[in-house]
Amino acid sequence: MKKQKRLVAEFDKQQAVWIGWPANRRDWPGKFAAVKWAFADMVRFLAEDQIVRLLVTSARHQAEAGRMLADVGANLGNVRFAPMDLDRNWTRDILPFFVRDEAGRLTAVRFAFNGWGKYPNHLKDAQAGRLAAAHLGLTLVEPCFHGRPVVLEGGAVDGNGRGDLLATEECLLDPAVQVRNPGMTRRDYESVLAEHLGVANVIWLRDGIAGDDTHGHVDDFCRFVSPDTLVLCREDNPGDPNHRILAENRERLESVRLASGAAPVIVELPMPGPVFHKSIRLPASYANFYIGNRTVLAPTFNDPNDRVALSILADCFPTRTVRGIHAVELAWGFGAVHCLTHEEPAGEQ
Repeated sequence: MKKQKRLVAEFDKQQAVWIGWPANRRDWPGKFAAVKWAFADMVRFLAEDQIVRLLVTSARHQAEAGRMLADVGANLGNVRFAPMDLDRNWTRDILPFFVRDEAGRLTAVRFAFNGWGKYPNHLKDAQAGRLAAAHLGLTLVEPCFHGRPVVLEGGAVDGNGRGDLLATEECLLDPAVQVRNPGMTRRDYESVLAEHLGVANVIWLRDGIAGDDTHGHVDDFCRFVSPDTLVLCREDNPGDPNHRILAENRERLESVRLASGAAPVIVELPMPGPVFHKSIRLPASYANFYIGNRTVLAPTFNDPNDRVALSILADCFPTRTVRGIHAVELAWGFGAVHCLTHEEPAGEQ
């Protein structure tokens, strides 16, 4: 019996994780040195039990990464350096989606990248998907709609690998702000996602959280942790703009059914207190975690809710170890752990 084409879930078995060593100091103004140690910890924890493909933009950056990883005691035997010249290093958004085809083989689906509809210096990053597919020797598919390449970042969606996908209207359907695909409708997206990622059911949420530089990425507030369970952030302070945003998304989820016909199990995650840089709200959230084979990396913010969030995630992942990654400096780049990582699924199954 043939297997159906499907986007592989992050919580499925992985061959490796891709991380880009930081090279663009403008992404973390005044915190570039501190950010590198957060990256070193991310690599250290993940390399304990799986391969880390570490993208480096130069021999100098590779040598720097090697020194710092040795300093923190990382298992360098599990680190594979991969030269790749990038504008930034948000691998979640620039590397391909991995789909298991009808024969059980992996295919790399590379959507176009336009700098989140905002930044003009993205042309190197736009080639990362092709380079990664070539590095792995995978067939590359580049979706188009009416002859035009379709733009989609990895953080804009989140799937359970069983036909369901989370997305926000703010990110994909806004006709005026940070536009990805002018003129594409909800139904158009659903058609493209069904054809290329095997998605049977798109769960449309409304807006992303305050401070999100991407204009609505779903991985900052709602994530699948198993085929039928998702976590959703909650803000209890009615004076915080996230209170309304997250409550409205909760209302939508309460009426949702999965492709299986079942109602999803919803686990609530708290939000940390607001994090600012020079009066600018940053997208600090515990939902921006990464699921590895045996390790879950969760952002922390020196906040009383850190401990609560880590405990909830530990309950969600009883067979994995949840590790906190200090993410205050990471958030200065308008992203955190999930934005900076990208899973590579295990081979043919």
